[in-house]
Amino acid sequence: MPTISNLALVQRKLSQVELDVACSRHDRLWSSKPGGARAMLAWMDLSGLDLRGRNLCDADLSGALLMGCQMQGVRLDHAVLFGADLQGADLSEASLRRADLRGACLRNANLTGADLYEADLREGSMAQADRREGLRLVEVRVRPANTQGAVLAGANLERSRLGGVLAQKADFADALMKDAKLVRANLKQANLCGADLSGADLSGCELSGADLHDAILVGARTVGWNVSDANLQGVLTDEPSGQAVEAPYRILIQEHARWCETGGREGSPSTFDGADLRSLKSVRGFNLTALSARRAVFFGLDMEGAQLQGAHLEQADLRNCKLRGADLRGAKLTGAKLNGADLRDAVMSPLVLGPERVLPCDLTCASLKGADLRGANLRQAVLAEADVSRADFSGCELRQVDATHVVRSGSRGLDDVI
Repeated sequence: MPTISNLALVQRKLSQVELDVACSRHDRLWSSKPGGARAMLAWMDLSGLDLRGRNLCDADLSGALLMGCQMQGVRLDHAVLFGADLQGADLSEASLRRADLRGACLRNANLTGADLYEADLREGSMAQADRREGLRLVEVRVRPANTQGAVLAGANLERSRLGGVLAQKADFADALMKDAKLVRANLKQANLCGADLSGADLSGCELSGADLHDAILVGARTVGWNVSDANLQGVLTDEPSGQAVEAPYRILIQEHARWCETGGREGSPSTFDGADLRSLKSVRGFNLTALSARRAVFFGLDMEGAQLQGAHLEQADLRNCKLRGADLRGAKLTGAKLNGADLRDAVMSPLVLGPERVLPCDLTCASLKGADLRGANLRQAVLAEADVSRADFSGCELRQVDATHVVRSGSRGLDDVI
């Protein structure tokens, strides 16, 4: 239900026609066309109305009632939604970059795939204009932003401010939360499975009972956080994981590359199964044909233009890796994690081993959530049961791709294939 403060200040209920007119005039202003005017929707009741795909960048929706609104794909960049009530609203794929959501209520809202880059979801106090006092506080207490039960799966929350936010049981699965400020946030029993929290500040954060399975916590600040009963299985931190070896990985990878380049005359092949290779920083342009690196951690590595034909990368962690222009013909990537990877112009077509022997690039059950595959060659690639949610396949070569049971929510460029 809307808060008492919101109800007391709501001016009137807008009809869909009135809202459409306001949005049209706002868009004209935004496009520098005559007859435009900024949408001033503060304290208006817009509950249940349709705002899908509308442009409301820089609009004022302070304290507005937006409960149950259809807002898929709406543009609210830099908009003021201070204290707005968005309970149950559908904001999937919406753009809220640098939006002011302080003290807003997003309880049970759907923000799947939404862009909240540098959005402000901190605490805030409700106020209204007053002739004598300028601004008069409606609530003496500070109201925390409320995202309890909200779905923010795959949302972009990079550098967002979530200090003190109430987000119990909220779904942040696979969300991009790099450098986010979550000081004293209440994320009890929240789903943060696979979330990228690199560099995030989780000081004093309440995470008891939360699911952090496969979350990325590289460079995260965790002073005074509470993770009692939380699932931390597979969490990636600054601590190296994998097997210890006698020689440094840098020497071993160079020896392997030399072995590939000289046809076996020099150098020697190496096996990196289960190794943590993040310390390499870059293998850009390396010839790593037939590399064996099952379950290895490559997270964030610069692998642009690397030759990985026929490589064994089953269940490898390649999240956020730069693989632009890499040669992955015939590579085995079953169960690999490629979330957020840059695979633009990568070659993932079959590796021809003989007149009648062809080895396809195998991505069965791989995770490519949010990966950038623009211009990649995926001819005859196997994507069976892979998760390509929010991945971009624009301009890809996709002839004869096996996309059996692929999960493609929010992906682009696959309409003609699946």
